[in-house]
Amino acid sequence: TIVNGSSFMFLLKSTYLGAVMTQLIAITKLAPSQISGLINDYLAISKFKVVAMLVLTAWVGLALAPDVGRGIGVQFISLLGIGLLSAAAAVINHVVDSEIDSKMARTRHRPVAKGRLSKLHALSFAAVIGVSGFLMLMIWANTLTAILTLFALVGYAFIYTSFLKRATPQNIVIGGLAGAMPPLLGWVSETGQMAAAPWLLVMIIFTWTPPHFWALAIARKSDYERAKIPMLPVTHGIDFCKTCVVAYSVLLTLVCVLPYLIGMSGIIYLIAATLLNSMFTYKAVKLKLAGNDDTAMDLFRFSIIHLMLLFVALFIDKWFVI
Repeated sequence: TIVNGSSFMFLLKSTYLGAVMTQLIAITKLAPSQISGLINDYLAISKFKVVAMLVLTAWVGLALAPDVGRGIGVQFISLLGIGLLSAAAAVINHVVDSEIDSKMARTRHRPVAKGRLSKLHALSFAAVIGVSGFLMLMIWANTLTAILTLFALVGYAFIYTSFLKRATPQNIVIGGLAGAMPPLLGWVSETGQMAAAPWLLVMIIFTWTPPHFWALAIARKSDYERAKIPMLPVTHGIDFCKTCVVAYSVLLTLVCVLPYLIGMSGIIYLIAATLLNSMFTYKAVKLKLAGNDDTAMDLFRFSIIHLMLLFVALFIDKWFVI
């Protein structure tokens, strides 16, 4: 049976209203002193810091797109919609992974894994922010952005979290595409159409993702073994994983040059990318030659700074360099 537009909207409204009621009932049962704890739990399951970085990359994608005269307020709402759907995907990830999270030292204190939030409560919260984000994109951006962002949610929350993560050591390579989409989403929210240029930004994040997560997996190998997650250092050994980290760091360096080569960015970005990728590769080689858990975590933390500064450099090069 094909669901028509009116049926879909009725289902969407019903899901949204039901989720809102669930949230309101849960909140009314709390004492005032407990509400701040609930807010902190909401921020935790939303992966607020991760979502903030995703929104940053979406903002840069939007800023690099051709100017079509949309107001700052509309652009802000578009980015908020992308952020809310990204947060909804993170919440679903917490629910699906709650059993795994409870077995890992790094994640066992997460709200759903610890039992501070029930799965129903978390899913209701995901429905509220997810539907809100989708409607924002439909109303203030365009249908294509809403659909692409929804596809990214499905890719991360269901295809990666429910299947790939548990099925293959290439989980983060394949599933990384969903997390790499925000620059394209930002661009499309501005223009309403696909283009080749934002895919270069997607390629940067897609190439950055494996060494970023493999560095963490090396440092937390025992956690993944305990949870029976087939991360690369678990299935192929730490030394092989380190080699892959070095290989991807070199590939990342090459991919990061592409925006300059096609005229998407200028010399400021090229200098920043060269310095950042040189440091990334240095830390990757250091991990390969004499690495331990601390070296792996050093690379993991630097990779976050690397990506943020790289996209900030793209923005500065576009708007502040004559």
